Amino acid sequence: MSTAGLYQLLTWLSPAMPVGAYSYSHGLEYAIEAGLVHDASSLRGYLDSALRDGTGRLDAGFLGAAWQAQQTGADATWPLEHILITAAVMRGTSELALESAAQGRALLTVLRASWPAPALDDLAVECARLRLEPPHAVVLGVACAAHGIALPAALMAFLHGFVANLISAGIRLIPLGQTDGQRLTAALAPAVHEIATEMLATPLDEIGTATPMIDLCSMAHESQHTRLFRS
Repeated sequence: MSTAGLYQLLTWLSPAMPVGAYSYSHGLEYAIEAGLVHDASSLRGYLDSALRDGTGRLDAGFLGAAWQAQQTGADATWPLEHILITAAVMRGTSELALESAAQGRALLTVLRASWPAPALDDLAVECARLRLEPPHAVVLGVACAAHGIALPAALMAFLHGFVANLISAGIRLIPLGQTDGQRLTAALAPAVHEIATEMLATPLDEIGTATPMIDLCSMAHESQHTRLFRS
């Protein structure tokens, strides 16, 4: 990947990117209040499950499909329209849908203003036609393809950002020290690499989720009395 492409990827998935990622805990806030997650070890289990069997795997699939659709155009196995519709409906709870939609809308707005490409304008038009919010992973997949960023690097960076955001939430909520956070980041590196590699060769119609406890925590968070996060 070119130096310019690396710079773009680091910028788009930086905590400084104004997509509001810090506002979401992916049900983790309730899991901690309920005592399901209470230390670094239990946080690692929660994140490993989210990566391997939940939103991490699911969104990596959508990112890859969007990248391929942008690269192949009309010859794509999964047209962008179908990817957008599927990404919109495959969310277990309203708050998990909010995470994807709100971050996707913010990312698309910022990218069109700061890193423009005709494909991003087309994506905005297609979302408006379908009356759908742009899913975060789909926006990133289209942007990476449009700017010549290789899919393997895009998947690794996206999954790293997903994990890093939730580790940051755990550090604040449990609480944990910064060193514990770095240990978790290192410990989850094999899972990130495994899912990123696997999603390169997995068709979108073979991808699903199996994280009922995370979904239940997300549902319970909707009515949680004291909340710091939006999910």
